[in-house]
Amino acid sequence: MLIILLSSFSDGVLYMKVILAGYNVDREILEGMKQGNVPEYLTPETLSAAYARISRDPEPVDELRRISREEVAKARKSNLAIVFGMGHHSVAEHAVFNFDILGLSRLAVEELEKHRLCSYTEKSQRYITLEGDFVTPKEFSGKDLELFLKNMDLQNQLYFRTYPQLLELQKKKDPEAANKKKLLAGLEGKAKEDARYCLGFAIEAQLGFTANARNLEYIIRDMRSHPLEELRELSAALYHEAKQVAPSLIILADKEGFEGAYGTSLKDDFLKEVRKERKEALTVLLKDAAAIKIGSPESVRLIEWDRCADDRIINALIFSDSKLPSLYIDALLMGASDEKKKEYLKRVLNKLSEFDALPREWEMANFEYETVISASCFAQMKRHRMMTLLPQAYDPELGCTLPDSVLEAGLEKDFQEVLDRSSELYHQLSKIHPEAAVYALTNAHRRRCKIKTNARELYAISRLREDGHAQWDIRDKAEKMIALAKEKAPLTMMLACGKDKFAELRKEVYEK
Repeated sequence: MLIILLSSFSDGVLYMKVILAGYNVDREILEGMKQGNVPEYLTPETLSAAYARISRDPEPVDELRRISREEVAKARKSNLAIVFGMGHHSVAEHAVFNFDILGLSRLAVEELEKHRLCSYTEKSQRYITLEGDFVTPKEFSGKDLELFLKNMDLQNQLYFRTYPQLLELQKKKDPEAANKKKLLAGLEGKAKEDARYCLGFAIEAQLGFTANARNLEYIIRDMRSHPLEELRELSAALYHEAKQVAPSLIILADKEGFEGAYGTSLKDDFLKEVRKERKEALTVLLKDAAAIKIGSPESVRLIEWDRCADDRIINALIFSDSKLPSLYIDALLMGASDEKKKEYLKRVLNKLSEFDALPREWEMANFEYETVISASCFAQMKRHRMMTLLPQAYDPELGCTLPDSVLEAGLEKDFQEVLDRSSELYHQLSKIHPEAAVYALTNAHRRRCKIKTNARELYAISRLREDGHAQWDIRDKAEKMIALAKEKAPLTMMLACGKDKFAELRKEVYEK
């Protein structure tokens, strides 16, 4: 376990903790340990080394595993030769690591979770009453630090003051639930999820994080050059923990080790300079551009989509189930009526339930959206990792999102005052610390995002986020996204809805 001092707050000292909670090892080793045979090394490297030799070694796979288990030093050497020397990096994906991460800021979690081929489970601000712990960025000092701490105190005070008022509002709106213990927890959750809109990106978070060695290595390298010191420290902590058990699988994150193994220097120039180069290139590009009045931000806008999306999916279905070429299927569909196509799709989806994934053919129709969403909404949207999500920086000029309950409880003025002060501090800190200034903003602040996804993933978004149990902010965005997709693909998107509405929608579609 690696512990890094991050910040101080009124009740003590807050640390970042990165704990290697677990990793996969060969089952035969575990069986041997039951008999009291404790090996010198417990490492997932032997699995990667064994599987790396499958394509070239005539020995059975289980025998390759035995050889690797018994000769760990050779297994590590084999990984270096095959994974990195020959470039077969996918072999490193057989090694998996689990980490407990504590004391990380909400902002840092967002940066970590942009790496989508991993698994994350966070301690939720929606279900847990927060205690006010937060990370103090090391970028701030002197007067800036004083202002930052004061702003954090204002955010926390507002949260603790308004949560009880929002809970009382929920109880009044649903007195039956207020008198039942199980249902009361739901009302408490709604009050917490609305109260948290005044909390900032510096609030402490905790999560469980699982990654294979290939993705972990990339994350370590990517964050090593990040502008935020907190992310650079997280990179160092992850590397420290993983190197203890699998040094041969994260060699690209070890500059000295790489040069020693291969006699050549490790080039990290792209990862180090890409952010700087992109910003400089943009400055040059926009230097002579005329000023453009952007106007009011739109909540959700469909900016590009596959024309004839229904036909593209039906073509793919027929293609998979026949031996016909696509051009012939296109000609076939040109002569078919929408009613005939709908009857075909109803047969294809006849046994579909609200818990089934759509067939892969639904991936053939793409939709591209531009949306302006709050930080709270973005935290949920980014969990849909089988799509391309490109966020801009948070921008106070886009305004803030306030829950309806805040307005109903007469708390709008209280919230707006804290949000305005957070925006002002952001602008002040941006002059010296443009990257770290974001720590001052809140869950209510907005950013503009571009989302490219397919019809299959839209069904997944619809099932989860249009459901009556979904949080109101992302439910609103999901409903608008699905409605726009249904306009362009009414046949193939006809069963898209929240899980709680599926039986009703299915009845309507099939009884017609």
